[in-house]
Amino acid sequence: MTDKIVLFTTCGSPEEAERLARMVVERRLAACVNILPPVRSIYRWRGTIEESAESLLLIKTSRPRFDELSAALRAAHSYEVPEILALPVVAGSPDYLAWLEKETE
Repeated sequence: MTDKIVLFTTCGSPEEAERLARMVVERRLAACVNILPPVRSIYRWRGTIEESAESLLLIKTSRPRFDELSAALRAAHSYEVPEILALPVVAGSPDYLAWLEKETE
């Protein structure tokens, strides 16, 4: 097990996705962010089933950066309740993990 995580968040537009991705990389809260093209989300919100086209961000960072990254996303996100989910990185290429560590120091 490593101390690296992949954090997921969705955005309501490609423009917001790019803005948030650039912000977290510039602040060194993440080493890399992948922006996936529109995904179709179906979810319950305030008692009704909703459907939206969203952009999905895959944010690569380390566990020690989670709290600051999460706070930055909540402050800058357009959603009232943004998705902020982190999954552990169990293993990875040593070179990539070292690069990720360096870029989030």
